[in-house]
Amino acid sequence: MSKQAFRTGTVAIVGRPNVGKSTLMNQLVGAHVAITSRKAQTTRHRINGLLTNSDTQYIFVDTPGFQTRHTNVLNKRMNRTVQQVLSEVDVIVMVVEAWAPDERDEPVFEMLPDKVPVILALNKVDRIKDKAKFAHVLTTWAARRDWAALVPVSAEKGTATKALLYEIRKLLPEAPPIFDADDITDRSERFLAAELVRERVFRLLGDELPYSTAVVIESFETEPSPQSPEGFRRIHATIFVDRDGHKAIVIGEKGASLKRIGTEARHAMEALFGGKVHLEIWVRVKGGWADSEKMLQQFGYE
Repeated sequence: MSKQAFRTGTVAIVGRPNVGKSTLMNQLVGAHVAITSRKAQTTRHRINGLLTNSDTQYIFVDTPGFQTRHTNVLNKRMNRTVQQVLSEVDVIVMVVEAWAPDERDEPVFEMLPDKVPVILALNKVDRIKDKAKFAHVLTTWAARRDWAALVPVSAEKGTATKALLYEIRKLLPEAPPIFDADDITDRSERFLAAELVRERVFRLLGDELPYSTAVVIESFETEPSPQSPEGFRRIHATIFVDRDGHKAIVIGEKGASLKRIGTEARHAMEALFGGKVHLEIWVRVKGGWADSEKMLQQFGYE
């Protein structure tokens, strides 16, 4: 049997906020490279997750959820990122919730280009109880356009992710790998550290804190360590919020919230980086940053 040609290509994962795009990418990559939370609009950056096996290199692009409710400069930038990604990739995976079409999916559906193959991933299929209703949902979506494939998946449980990878591979061009086989993302550890702190803010305070929260890594140093082959990392981060009241929420009573954010973020970093981490976090107020082009650029938003 002849050996299959190697394939390499880019795959955009798109959908409305909170449908499980980042969870799906983490599941496909097999590592925590995109932050997740129950709160919509967690992802703000274009993040590449990498998966390389014996015959394929998948370059997944996790995009922000396309936002129609909020119109500040930050959300306009995120929407622009989604539109740009769709025009540049080899394959698009549109993620929707499996139990019913939702009118909030329409802005993303309408952006799908005609010249790029699109796979529809119907996520959270593990929560479906009524199979007849799900069959109707499949039929409804199938009639909407000429999909490359329709794949029911559970990003949280990992259900049918191999089937999704199989369908994606068929659409990727024959090309040699671009990244090393062991790479899981093209983002730096510094960037990932900021995202992991922000993830903890969203997970722990998402019901109390609005979206106007950003994290900046002020310093990131790696030192040799006899106890850790991957080195010992000293990381200083600042959480920026919009108002004094938000600062009080992040810090919490007697510093309890900030301490928990720091502890959980540190554990997540140690798991991802494979070495010990010393993490210090400050909280600062920077009013109006989400509507300031200058501040967004300073905070690393594209």
